[in-house]
Amino acid sequence: MKSINKINLIVGFDQQEAVAYHVFCQTIIDQSTMPVQFLPLAENTLNEYKEVHTDGSNKFIYSRFLTPYLMNYSGWAIFADGDMVCQADISELWSLRDETKAVQVVKHNYKTKANKKYLGNKNEDYPRKNWSSLILWNCSHPKNAILTPEFIQAQPGSYLHRFSWLGDDLIGGLDTEWNWLAIEYPENPNAKLIHYTLGTPCFKDYAKESMSEAWNKGYLRINEGFD
Repeated sequence: MKSINKINLIVGFDQQEAVAYHVFCQTIIDQSTMPVQFLPLAENTLNEYKEVHTDGSNKFIYSRFLTPYLMNYSGWAIFADGDMVCQADISELWSLRDETKAVQVVKHNYKTKANKKYLGNKNEDYPRKNWSSLILWNCSHPKNAILTPEFIQAQPGSYLHRFSWLGDDLIGGLDTEWNWLAIEYPENPNAKLIHYTLGTPCFKDYAKESMSEAWNKGYLRINEGFD
């Protein structure tokens, strides 16, 4: 049987902002010209992985690195944080796959404007901050075979989020518009993926912050047909 040409999209899910996941997925569906297979990265569904790290502001901060494992180390997948909105056809990102790279990311280089983010969580600067919030994964790349549940459990965040198991030549770059940081970056109506890294507009403190209109539009979409 011929396999279906589809996009594998693994999305971070955290119950404390579950609505953000659904808004993001809706905006993907609205724009995509290809079939998309969604996999919510929900902690309770990861039977082979138990989170042992005690830091982090969301439930998928480490489990995102399970993506190659969840794909049986085969083919390609996109990982994206759940606090995003898509304003472009996700197949445009999919078309950027580069077989010479193990991962492709937006290589942010910035200092945060805020020392706190949603729910009072610390927001610290560190090398390669937010690189891992949107990853185009070459799951079959041999260097990614090291990413087993046991390996991920044993590594500190600094090792994983800096992609330290890879040489720099295996980390491909993507245009910043594929992971545009709301509030941290200027308003940009042409951003393809808006990332509400400091706080999704579902939280009242961020409901009217920079570029919140796009998220609120997505929220209205998932409520269409309901009084």
